Amino acid sequence: MSILPIRYVEPVFRPPSEADSLILPVTNGCSWNRCTFCEMYTAPQKRFRPRDEAEVLETIRRCGEIYGDSVKRVFLADGDAITLSIRRLAAVLEAVRRELPGVRRVSSYCLPRNVAKKSVEELRELASLGLSLVYVGAESGDDEVLARVNKGETFESSRAALQKLGEAGIKRSVMILNGLGGETLSRQHAENSAALMNATQPEFLATLTVSFPLGEARFRENFPQWEPLDVVGLMREMEVLLSRLELKRTVFRSDHASNWLILKGTLGADKERLLGELRAAIAAPEAAPLRPAWARGL
Repeated sequence: MSILPIRYVEPVFRPPSEADSLILPVTNGCSWNRCTFCEMYTAPQKRFRPRDEAEVLETIRRCGEIYGDSVKRVFLADGDAITLSIRRLAAVLEAVRRELPGVRRVSSYCLPRNVAKKSVEELRELASLGLSLVYVGAESGDDEVLARVNKGETFESSRAALQKLGEAGIKRSVMILNGLGGETLSRQHAENSAALMNATQPEFLATLTVSFPLGEARFRENFPQWEPLDVVGLMREMEVLLSRLELKRTVFRSDHASNWLILKGTLGADKERLLGELRAAIAAPEAAPLRPAWARGL
């Protein structure tokens, strides 16, 4: 019988690329938790609070005893680790380095609002201690869309945070939500999201498709006129986004379970190829390699 040395509060979320990582909770839930499209931390047991520092450090110590140097990656959960103070984050990173010497990457979700509270020098300190990648759910670069979904951020707050992280040497994986603006705001959502990416040149960019496994009622309270895009509409919005992206060396992925059409490449080297695949699917969706609806369950 194995004894897991980590106390998890279900449900636990992590990015797809962290499938092989040790998921280490340092907070519970999300400190903002008001985005109307997000259902990740709405359960009552996921109410936001920092984990007890002594518990986190003891968890790391026990993981070290059990796993030794076999752990290569650590993801700091839940949705908002960067809300912790620099002192507490530094203590966690130092403990990971000490107790889990095989770790080569530490990552976390990251809200722009929390980056605003930290200086470039403080972020550089975290980078020097091993924080090498953060996942920033920008969702959109359009201020009207962001306001409609109660994101609590703007184009400028996201731009400033991404710029600051880049200056500190922390890699950024940015997420944009395809379809978030609905039919009415689709074009400005795509164009301004591309403008945000062009201004910040993130190392990684991923697109997901907005979906509501628990229903749309919460989302529509703030955005009653929202009308979902059909499959072709989602691809047309993606075409606008891709056509306006002017990225130099960004790994691009549109392969999340929520997406109909899988796209992978590096921007800008693969921009024309990706646009060709997308336009072919728009022209003949019945012949396109679309993911079947049953496979898009979240």
